[in-house]
Amino acid sequence: MLYKEIHIGKFIKESVDEKEITMERICNFLNKDEEFIEKMYNSKSIDTDTLLRWSKLLEYDFFRLYSSHLILYSPPSATNKNTQKSEKIPYFRKNIYTQEIKEFIMKRIISGEMTQSEVIKEYSIPKSTLHRWLQKRNDVE
Repeated sequence: MLYKEIHIGKFIKESVDEKEITMERICNFLNKDEEFIEKMYNSKSIDTDTLLRWSKLLEYDFFRLYSSHLILYSPPSATNKNTQKSEKIPYFRKNIYTQEIKEFIMKRIISGEMTQSEVIKEYSIPKSTLHRWLQKRNDVE
């Protein structure tokens, strides 16, 4: 799964089809009509409150798609030593690498598309973390 271009409506539609949820249940849960639901399936982006409701209905964290995109494609942030201690928004100290992200990165290394050092540099993954992933993969095979 590639996280570079996210079309959230398509992901939602695929999940609905996979779980075989009826349109009636979706309309009742979201309190919307069928036309609105169909428009969402074609939408590249969706309001966060609505996306949260979809996540609950389909029992899948659609926000993780965006987190994965940030981990894989955002540039490393510059460290600002003059930051205030009392920040208004929460700061997450550790990146969470989902299984999909691990598989995506491992696939790029195994296919020869990227070297380990390129992955470390491109995605800012610690060398020890990448080696642990590779070791676990080798142990499974």
